[in-house]
Amino acid sequence: MTAEPITTIEEEAGPDYGRLQWRIAIGFVLGLVAGIVTYTFAGDAEWLDWIVTYVTNPIGQIFLRLLFMLVIPLLVSALVVGIADMGEIRALKKVGIRTLIYTVIVSSIAVAISIAVTDFIQPGAGVDPAEARALLAEGGEGARGIIERSSEAKTGVEAVIGLIPSNVITAMGDNDILAVMFFALFFGIGLLITNSPRTATVKQAFEGVFEVSMKLIGLVIRLAPIAVFCFMFNLSAQFGWDLLIKLAAFVAVVLLALGLQLFGVFPLILTFFARKNPVTFFRETREASVMAFSTSSSNASLPTALRVAETRLMLPPRISRFVLTIGATANQNGTAMFEGVTVLFLAQFFGVDLSLGDQIFVMLVCILAGIGTAGVPGGSLPVIALILGGVGVPPEGIGLILGVDRFLDMCRTVLNVIGDLVAATVISAYSSDVGEVPAPSS
Repeated sequence: MTAEPITTIEEEAGPDYGRLQWRIAIGFVLGLVAGIVTYTFAGDAEWLDWIVTYVTNPIGQIFLRLLFMLVIPLLVSALVVGIADMGEIRALKKVGIRTLIYTVIVSSIAVAISIAVTDFIQPGAGVDPAEARALLAEGGEGARGIIERSSEAKTGVEAVIGLIPSNVITAMGDNDILAVMFFALFFGIGLLITNSPRTATVKQAFEGVFEVSMKLIGLVIRLAPIAVFCFMFNLSAQFGWDLLIKLAAFVAVVLLALGLQLFGVFPLILTFFARKNPVTFFRETREASVMAFSTSSSNASLPTALRVAETRLMLPPRISRFVLTIGATANQNGTAMFEGVTVLFLAQFFGVDLSLGDQIFVMLVCILAGIGTAGVPGGSLPVIALILGGVGVPPEGIGLILGVDRFLDMCRTVLNVIGDLVAATVISAYSSDVGEVPAPSS
């Protein structure tokens, strides 16, 4: 028995989602080429400023505002339901708690690696400061407001206290993402430990909010090709050929970080905690890796992962079904790492200096978002835009990475799915005391 499939962005965007990916790629290339040609032959033309100010920049800002409008209800509902699902059946509490602890620890390691690698290599550094300031100014009042809020960020004890919102509605209005996520985490735990018909109704309401948010984001994503063209035109017209070099460095750093987790951290976990030969494990999970790479979706890969866990890894179904079903949404190591690399890369690109406190903020949000982000293609896009706004980086910078996101999405999905199978292997090794239980219902 497996869980009911989670609504995906592909389904919400309609049957032409595959064509949409090609349209995004075409918009990326056209915007990049048009911007570079403009940079080369008409970089100082007055008409270029008019187009950026009244056409391309407003279109991009509308796209971003639509995402920002939906990201809070999406993350809150996904995180509340994800935590609540872990204790929906009383017999699963032991496995749920162990899975939650494992997920938080391993996600923390993954995000720490991604941030360390990006800080060390500095793939986005080297842009002329004057050009960076000019691009920041193009973001208008919204970008300046974000930067001002970032400069007023709390530190030390105030930052710790600030994690707990006195008014969650105010926290949402102030875009205080960590405070909002703390509320969602706390509320989800409340649903987990409270078992009554009324709380079941509350959980269903949050599931409904999640489904509505996914439906609306699916509609917004249809605007992505036009928005990506505008983003890339603005950026390449400003930075020219340097943009191509920076994108190549970004892709290399993402792959390096994913590789360190996949071929470094996971083998160590398998060897020392599950007493499993890593070479044998990777050979037995090849089918799941291929499915993950081809679909770019942890949810779409779930049936294959369940079969591999039971027939190849020989894990007890009572454990593997629960861990893999929850992991398809809540154990997204690859997504968390990608978000961390992307935010730091764009901060370096735009010349925004992130303090240690800022980087800890990025790390915490990426860890929580790894639990609350849907395991579907493009599921991390709203989260990245939100984190960028929280640390004073122009959110329109996401246009830089959308053109290469499809390939990187395929790679990080492999890490997500293999990470779920590693988790199932480890939890199985430590859960011989758990009796027969069914899989969670969502």
